[in-house]
Amino acid sequence: MSDTETSKPDISQLLEAHRRDRASLHWEGTFREYFEMAVKRPKLTQLAHARICDMILAAGTTVINEGTRDELTRYNFFSEELFGIDEAIEQLVEYFKSAAQRLEVRKRILLLMGPVGGGKSTIVTLLKRGLEKWTRTEAGAVYAIKGDPMHGDPMHLIPQDLRPEIQRHYGIYIEGELSPQARYDLEHTYKGRHEDVIVERIVFSEKDRVGIGTFAPSDPKSQDVSELTGSIDLSTIGEVGVESDPRAYRFDGELNVANRGMMEFIEILKCDEKFLYSLLTLSQEQAIKTGRYAMIYADEVIISHTNENEYQSFVGNKKNEALQDRIIMIKVPYNLKVSEEERIYKKLLSQSSLQGVHIAPYTLRVAAMFAVLTRLEAPKRANVDLVKKMKLYDGEDVDGFKSKDVKELKAETVREGMFGISPRYIINRLSNALVQESKKYITPIDALRTIRDGFEQHTGITSEERERYLNLITLVRKEYDEIAKTEVQRAFVYSFEEMAKSICDNYLDNVEAYCNKEKLKDAITEEEMEPDERLMRSIEEQIGISENAKNMFRQEILIRISTYARKGKRFEYTSHERLKEAIEKKIFADLKDIVKITTSTKSPDADQLRRINEVIDRLVKKHGYTSESANELLNYVGSLLSR
Repeated sequence: MSDTETSKPDISQLLEAHRRDRASLHWEGTFREYFEMAVKRPKLTQLAHARICDMILAAGTTVINEGTRDELTRYNFFSEELFGIDEAIEQLVEYFKSAAQRLEVRKRILLLMGPVGGGKSTIVTLLKRGLEKWTRTEAGAVYAIKGDPMHGDPMHLIPQDLRPEIQRHYGIYIEGELSPQARYDLEHTYKGRHEDVIVERIVFSEKDRVGIGTFAPSDPKSQDVSELTGSIDLSTIGEVGVESDPRAYRFDGELNVANRGMMEFIEILKCDEKFLYSLLTLSQEQAIKTGRYAMIYADEVIISHTNENEYQSFVGNKKNEALQDRIIMIKVPYNLKVSEEERIYKKLLSQSSLQGVHIAPYTLRVAAMFAVLTRLEAPKRANVDLVKKMKLYDGEDVDGFKSKDVKELKAETVREGMFGISPRYIINRLSNALVQESKKYITPIDALRTIRDGFEQHTGITSEERERYLNLITLVRKEYDEIAKTEVQRAFVYSFEEMAKSICDNYLDNVEAYCNKEKLKDAITEEEMEPDERLMRSIEEQIGISENAKNMFRQEILIRISTYARKGKRFEYTSHERLKEAIEKKIFADLKDIVKITTSTKSPDADQLRRINEVIDRLVKKHGYTSESANELLNYVGSLLSR
């Protein structure tokens, strides 16, 4: 038997461990015992919004671009599943932070509004699954009155007139009332002795209908409001006599179930008005009106999601003004960063069983570029095109622009990110290409082809959008052509690092002499010479540095060298992104003819064949290609250079 087989856990042991974990969560005791626990651990008595806020913050944060204008707090709770919508998530967390302080915003319905496939449902799912896990931890433990179908807070057992004294002496804030069932049990089962009421620990579970509810609207003619608020149990009325007896009522509506936790209201704006009235009362009064009872207190987060068209229709209807006033809307647009879009695709593909198909480098990037371009509004500035805008949004350096320009570009937009192609469409098209018979790999060109071919099948794409998308495919193709040429040219350089280092050192020597108004000394003749202007310009021109801008660029390089020197770090050619790009382009320009001849030759000689094999080998070992996808890349670049 192999080591792998012997190390496999036994199924019986796994199940036994699972049972032990579940058993460890069990706790039962009197209200007196619970109260003593709560005095030591005040968080046990927190309300639903505060519980979710603690859950999110407990996962920690990561600061992106620290110390810059673009500094951003990324919440780890969401960061493994959601990409590129940090601003929306930040607004969401701010809502929970405010609500956790018992401010008025907690009496509002949280509405996520955005395009399909933008991440709205994922946000809600993460919160629901997160709550299930959080209540299984000590920090997130929740206790409830045993036998209460609404899992009420045990602190509700303390009479109203005693609560100010409890808060004064113990610092415990108590809000809310016992449910009808808990009140009945207190009087009849426990004979009014509050301290003897049994309290138990509960774990939130959507499947078990504890602490998490979900409501989806359907045909208003067949759907009853009892799905939200519960209903009378006709089979027990004969025993108890009256409908107002809590024993004759099923507190199993989604609003009842979600007490102490959260309820997802799917597509709230598609709902019939009679369902929305229940939400009006719950959001403002934190109470449910049900059956023959007085208002029933409920502490829960109501979160819903909708698309932009539904929202605009809702806002335009005067009859909805009361509900509008009780809604906090957060826009959840599509991601607008290419690098983050790539992460979305990688996550979705990693969850599939398509592990045997090779995805060539830049395939997902090219698909991401197209998707992001469809979501961008045309820039209003004459010197910015869509591709430049896309690169700036992704944090790339673009000549003549800085981070403040990105903010200004975003400020000019109206609906950016609220339209365009969804990640689902891209993944569907990539999946279609990946499952083709005998397909061992997929390239960026395959990706663009399958995306384009899907336009006809997509019912949501109009003829105008199709025309726009085809133009964007052409733009992305041009970008990829440059990437492909760079990949191959880089692979052709046998000692790329050494060559780049040599050119960089030579350039820096000349720049230093130029800026300090000094002369250089020839290494062989020791003769003093003026800085080599032709050499410096041959490099700077590769990235479009004009004659007027050269002095500023050279000074910038000198400042960067000084900064590195002060920190005791060596300045490399990769230490300045634009200088790195300029040097690489200079090398590639010098090699272009060699690459062109080698890649475009249909019948290569022995020397060309050797060079091709070396390049393929380097693409496989250093750049992540397979021999087949590398060979296809060479053929593609050869055809480009032959044009």
